[in-house]
Amino acid sequence: MPRLIQPLDTGDPLGPLPQEFAAIMRPELPSLIKEIGMEVTRAYPEYARLLNGPNGTSIRLGVEQSLSSFVDLVAEPTTSTTLRDDMCRRFGRFEAYEGRTMETLQGAYRLGARVALRRAKKVGRSYNFSPALMLSFADALFEYVDELESLSREGYLEVQAQSDQQSAAMRRRLLHLILAGRPVPGTAIAELCEQTGWALPEEVTLVAVRAPAGVDPAGLPHDALVDLGDPQPHLLVPGPVDEERREQLDRALTGTRAVIGLTVPTADAADSIRWARRVVELVDAGVVEDLPVVLCEDHLTTLWLLTDPALLDQIAARELAPVTGISAGRRERLLETLRVWLETRGTAAQMGEVLDVHPQTVRYRMRGLESIFGSRLSDPEGRFATEAVLRALRLRSRTGRPHSG
Repeated sequence: MPRLIQPLDTGDPLGPLPQEFAAIMRPELPSLIKEIGMEVTRAYPEYARLLNGPNGTSIRLGVEQSLSSFVDLVAEPTTSTTLRDDMCRRFGRFEAYEGRTMETLQGAYRLGARVALRRAKKVGRSYNFSPALMLSFADALFEYVDELESLSREGYLEVQAQSDQQSAAMRRRLLHLILAGRPVPGTAIAELCEQTGWALPEEVTLVAVRAPAGVDPAGLPHDALVDLGDPQPHLLVPGPVDEERREQLDRALTGTRAVIGLTVPTADAADSIRWARRVVELVDAGVVEDLPVVLCEDHLTTLWLLTDPALLDQIAARELAPVTGISAGRRERLLETLRVWLETRGTAAQMGEVLDVHPQTVRYRMRGLESIFGSRLSDPEGRFATEAVLRALRLRSRTGRPHSG
């Protein structure tokens, strides 16, 4: 807002403008508007095209409104600027819709101010304006232009915010479609890729996030698809998580916990997030170590063995049926000895060190196991199934969930 305080004090070079100054400026407006239009379109050819287009009349009215408002405020400092403010915001919004930065509009505003100042100097010589008055005029004019720029920036940022929100919504929609599973709706995905400028990769890596509030979205890879508002927050990273991407994720996820899934073909993205979320559950259950960022690939066997708890119970009931009738304490000791033997195939002395018992105790237990399981211990498939069950039960015991058998 120009400095319009009364009365005039010509002794202050940055003092206010007298209201009478408006009467001198107003007759100059029609020709000044034309001169500013010529200078601006010469410096910024894109505005010449706009002035000759369907919006030309509105743009001219906006320029007239901005200049007239300045004169009106000099004449009456309490004059409403509602129309001017709205017009400036429209200019800013239009720049955003046209895909330009604010620099062009700012340049046009400042060029217009220089043309107006040049005209004021010319008029000032006719009226013998004092240097102090001209300095006051220049100060008020450029302060006024700053206000016009600020108003236009508001409109510009408003459109940008809406555009960012729309883009984020489309990218979330794209993420949801990719995770929809087979068959992938290719046409819809292709359209969203074109609208968002996102290139559909051959492979993707999904990341399960535990606390969205601890994620810095600005620090994530720029090509990641993100949905932090989902009850199970997650994001998609195109391709594998290489060293550079891992560093980005580490920085962006410093305030939360996350599990990086496996890199899979894009059509199998749902599997990657499913496995990552399952590892999150295993971390929460205490089966997998709780680290800031956990890699799915470090826990594939655990993930596989504990994928289906009900099925594990069924397999355990079948494979461990020979020890069902034995007392719980003895059954636990025998199965622990069997597990160590299957994992190490060590001697009685070696197994005794692992179990913290005498080698003779190991021999005694092994004879009991051979008697109970018979030929099953010499059958490769039987040994594999038994070892898998015992490993899975041992992992699950960390969760506190007992074996149903």
